[in-house]
Amino acid sequence: MRAIGHFIATSGIKPGERLPTERQLMQTLAVGRSTVREVIRKLQALGVVESRKGSGTYLKRAFSADAIHMPLVIDATLLRDRLLQTLEVRRGLETEVSALAALRATPEDLAVIETKLDIMEGVHLEKGTSGPEDLAFHLAIYDASHNPLFGQLLERMREAFESFFDEPFDRPDFARRSFRFHRELFDAIVRRDPETARLKTLAILEIVEEDIKDMSK
Repeated sequence: MRAIGHFIATSGIKPGERLPTERQLMQTLAVGRSTVREVIRKLQALGVVESRKGSGTYLKRAFSADAIHMPLVIDATLLRDRLLQTLEVRRGLETEVSALAALRATPEDLAVIETKLDIMEGVHLEKGTSGPEDLAFHLAIYDASHNPLFGQLLERMREAFESFFDEPFDRPDFARRSFRFHRELFDAIVRRDPETARLKTLAILEIVEEDIKDMSK
């Protein structure tokens, strides 16, 4: 992994561009096919690369040999308890992200967040649910904190959190009651009001917690 990180950094491959083929990586790094495949699988799990069927493997975000990766593992043995534990950590991170966004968001950031919110509200009013659009809204807030570690940590946590959203957690009304708080969260960020931004984020996550408990009875 360190060697591939060094190769990516020195070869000038940018996010969105395709990596060399397995054979090319084997020849460049003087390693076997199984080693290359294992590292690619790890990079996929970390969200660094993605493989597109029939097209190749593409770099999703910057990666270097000096990067430190902290994969998140959640034991699904006691699903309800693990989800609630994850939510406790998310609460601490996401409230701080919202507060920082209120302090640091640029006019460009606010425009992006509002666009994502408008799309989310439109889909929600049409379908009664808006999972992907809701996520895009929150990711825009992570970006507005201008601390990339928040986005990376929360993205890894979100993947682990949602990977277990099978029955009964895939109900379309999951966390629907939190809908109105998203506009209020945005308004707090626009007003440069970090404390209210924290409170609105807590209100959203409290509903998520209530629904997890209700749906897992």
